[in-house]
Amino acid sequence: MDIKLSEKESFIKSFSLFFIVIEIFLIFIFYNYYQIQKEHLNDRVFLEMKNYSFSFDNSDFDIEIIDRVDKNQLYELYFDKNNLYIITPLLDTNNSLAILYPISSYKNLLKEIKDKLLIQFILLSIISIIISILFALYSLSPLQKSIKLLEEFIKDIIHDLNTPITSILINLKMMKRDEEVDSILNSANAISMLHKNLINYLNDVEFEKERFNIKKTIKEQIKLFNSLYDYLEWKIDIEDSIIYSNQNAISRVIYNLISNACKYNISNGFIEIKIRNNILSISNSSYGIKNPSKVFNRFYKESSRGLGIGLHIVDKLCHKLNIKKCLRVENKIVIVELEF
Repeated sequence: MDIKLSEKESFIKSFSLFFIVIEIFLIFIFYNYYQIQKEHLNDRVFLEMKNYSFSFDNSDFDIEIIDRVDKNQLYELYFDKNNLYIITPLLDTNNSLAILYPISSYKNLLKEIKDKLLIQFILLSIISIIISILFALYSLSPLQKSIKLLEEFIKDIIHDLNTPITSILINLKMMKRDEEVDSILNSANAISMLHKNLINYLNDVEFEKERFNIKKTIKEQIKLFNSLYDYLEWKIDIEDSIIYSNQNAISRVIYNLISNACKYNISNGFIEIKIRNNILSISNSSYGIKNPSKVFNRFYKESSRGLGIGLHIVDKLCHKLNIKKCLRVENKIVIVELEF
């Protein structure tokens, strides 16, 4: 079910957020700890080299006699390409003594520090994964309860609406047809389509395909709206075309697209519907769309109207029926194309 998918997406996002925050914190701590350990290593090597200059009892160090250097250079730790070294005075001579420690040995000591820290980092990362999972589950607990209540609520609504809608449609078809009855019938069909939208939103069903005339299906959906939005200019150019798909699902797709085109149109605007070579195009004037790439996202809407699920249902049905869809905005004209 799509709601279950929403829970999974929310869990993944929450887990990822917690995990990234903890990992950044760990990286910061371990980087600073590594720098501190590196300084301690430098201090330790320096002290051992300094002690060696008095006792010469450590085989790790080498010595080299150099020319007398400035006093400010004495007993300071230096690095070059091959060695760490300090310079000490050589008593009763005009020369100085350089105590050398191979840079390769120094790098090995640094590697030992890095390896120990890496093991600690991996262990703490595993702990952070567990903590992130627990935090994600805890933070999503209210959402899961709300989604479950919403799911049960929608199921109850669907169940309660099914009988009266069916009864209304049957009785209207038995009545003598006139303009008022046709208007009521169109409104009842619109409610029935909303009812089917809710069913489709909750249920993940497989659709059986059939051959049908798309022109007839489109005209049936147009009939539900053109009397309600008679102030709009309707431009209809549809050719007969037989397609192989699920007619009820296609009806819901077209219903939602036309409904959206009507609700978010402008005063004295237009709706243009045409089909050529199995490509259905629905265009409408509008006030523009801020984020065209988000309009098919669940619950996304740019005004207070609607629930934000109509175009998401279009996206879901198109995916199930292998229909290519495209939405673009040109000079505030919204164009949706479906390729069957």
